[in-house]
Amino acid sequence: MQTYDALPRPLRQWLAQACLPWSPTSALKIWKQTGGNDDPAAAIGRLNAVEQAMLQKDATVWA
Repeated sequence: MQTYDALPRPLRQWLAQACLPWSPTSALKIWKQTGGNDDPAAAIGRLNAVEQAMLQKDATVWA
């Protein structure tokens, strides 16, 4: 829980509403790769895109 609590607030808020159960570590990795501290909106957009791609991939498995 300490790892989650240490995340930037916008990232914690995104994780709270995410469709998939993200680990704080994997979400933070994407956050940092997209410069989330400098551009939170871009990082959130990238997280949304990754999550949608994962959901679409899962849909083909379960269809």
